[in-house]
Amino acid sequence: MVNGWVSLSIAIVFGVFGTIFLKLSDGLKKWRPVFFLIISYGICFSAMTLALRSLDLSVAYAVWSGLGTLFVAIISFFLFKEPFSLHKIIFLLLIVLGVIGIHLSDVIDLF
Repeated sequence: MVNGWVSLSIAIVFGVFGTIFLKLSDGLKKWRPVFFLIISYGICFSAMTLALRSLDLSVAYAVWSGLGTLFVAIISFFLFKEPFSLHKIIFLLLIVLGVIGIHLSDVIDLF
């Protein structure tokens, strides 16, 4: 079970890297970011495959996509100077709340 969470963490980190390199590639026109994008997503999906050996798909995907979205939004604000509004913060927090809820529903039976 612990290895699943470690693998999922690696998948999240490299998924975020891949997404950042996707932006830096300028529509796949710059070869260096494209190279790192391919490597990053390769590691991401390999780690996700390993994580799914011990984690439920619904939980793993919710955590991967939710935390990945949160980290990309935060990095985009600082790295690409993307605007950040109160609405974005609220909706990102709702995503995190949903991820926590899905994880808790797997750990304890809420209803």
